[in-house]
Amino acid sequence: MAALKQPPYAYDIVGSFLRPARLRKARAAFVTGDISHDELTAVEDECIAELVEKEKAAGLRAVTDGEFRRAMWHLDFLEELGGVERIDTTDWSVEFKGPKPKGAQLRFTGRIGLGDHPFLAHYAKLRKIVGNYPTKMTIPSPSMLHLIPCVRGKASFDPIERYQDEQVLFDDIVATYQDAVRAFYDLGCRYLQFDDTSWGEFCDVRKRRAYEEAGIDLDGVTRRYVATINAILEARPADMAITTHVCRGNFRSTWFSSGGYDPVAEVLLGGANYDAFFLEYDTDRAGDFAPLAHVKDQIVVLGLVTSKFPELEDEDSVIARIREAESYVPLERLRLSPQCGFSSTEEGNELSEDEQWAKVALVRRIAERVWET
Repeated sequence: MAALKQPPYAYDIVGSFLRPARLRKARAAFVTGDISHDELTAVEDECIAELVEKEKAAGLRAVTDGEFRRAMWHLDFLEELGGVERIDTTDWSVEFKGPKPKGAQLRFTGRIGLGDHPFLAHYAKLRKIVGNYPTKMTIPSPSMLHLIPCVRGKASFDPIERYQDEQVLFDDIVATYQDAVRAFYDLGCRYLQFDDTSWGEFCDVRKRRAYEEAGIDLDGVTRRYVATINAILEARPADMAITTHVCRGNFRSTWFSSGGYDPVAEVLLGGANYDAFFLEYDTDRAGDFAPLAHVKDQIVVLGLVTSKFPELEDEDSVIARIREAESYVPLERLRLSPQCGFSSTEEGNELSEDEQWAKVALVRRIAERVWET
């Protein structure tokens, strides 16, 4: 079979990695004012350079910065957009099945825009560290910019005058993300991923019921999200791959949503024009493969290896599940990855760095057996 060298690759990753101890120490020192921002950045640069070498040694065909400059996978990006403000709160609207992350909400203070976003400089630094080796950049999906304040926070959402008409809000989200796509492309990015927990929530029967009881038209929201995503993807150059990762929660190896893809499969998998879908399939909470029948001609990256726990999956069992997925998507359009990143927040999942790399190695071994890469 072909080497499957175009992104996503036969064996791939979602993006985040466990933060080294000295990086966690430096971030804590920065918070307390014991080191400067420049000193923190120097530690981040060193740790990312070391991570890149480990990613290359692991055989990954595109490397990330591990999200080492972030505290959380999504808020660090969203709060730096123009017209967006983060509000720390003890009232966290997402109930994780275990430890709870720091609570936060977003509100709009003016017209949303990309501006001189720091993630552009972060990516430029990654490119400088990496050289000519392929890179992957991850940012939160545009859906998250609406979901957090307008769906999760609907009860207290008070739109500014500009966004009294919600369509104007969606139009500004499209323009902002189109600017982001172009800006990352101009910096050399050819592999961009939108991370998204909204679809995981919309798969959950209990959450769907709660949202509907709150007066939210979920069918309307999901269609609008896909229309927004597709409008953004119109700005994608022909030689740029844009994928999405659907997540049900990953904070410190826990989760907050459960349910198969059936409720969103037709709208998302059958309607969104992403180049590929990274889909969690590490537990039965994600349901079966039948919803994959809605996928058009895109790639599906099966998240069959968990990033939450150190125990290694049985290779033959994972291969059997890939063969099962072939009933819905041909093998040449299937790929393999961990189900999520290893550190969606700076706290990280409940496994060691060595165990993290053992998971990556397992994904590679299985992919080489299946696709003969």
